[in-house]
Amino acid sequence: MNNARISISATVILAHAYVLCTNPISYEGLKYVEKYPNLIRCSATILRLADDLGTSTDEMERGDIPKSIQCYMHETGASEEDARKHMKYLIGEAWKKMNKARVEDGPLFSRAFIGVAENLARMAQCMYQYGDGHGAQGPETRDRVKSLLINPIPLEEKT
Repeated sequence: MNNARISISATVILAHAYVLCTNPISYEGLKYVEKYPNLIRCSATILRLADDLGTSTDEMERGDIPKSIQCYMHETGASEEDARKHMKYLIGEAWKKMNKARVEDGPLFSRAFIGVAENLARMAQCMYQYGDGHGAQGPETRDRVKSLLINPIPLEEKT
């Protein structure tokens, strides 16, 4: 998991976001980001596991390296279905830890940065909910993007 969290690049994204969202930047804050606190660790975990849930089947067919699901299956002898359930459980646990970290890390992080960390995790779950919403978008992902950016929100007139 330590390697998996880092390989998804969430730590790099969030380190940059810290610098962009924080004014003034404190030495203590930078040192804390460097220690990979739970706020960053949990966001990265959710991104990694959501990505694996959405993309592992296609990536394994292409000969890619094993993902968290296959590693869990190999380590425990679990079926793919049970491994997927376990990854969803781990995502839920990461959300609990992230919610706790919001309070614990609050004094060192701006509200904007905490929001970026949460939104990165939210985006991951949305993007990979129906498969690989990043590399091989299906109709669900396209419809969500269109709904968000293109299609107007219908307003009802009050009578």
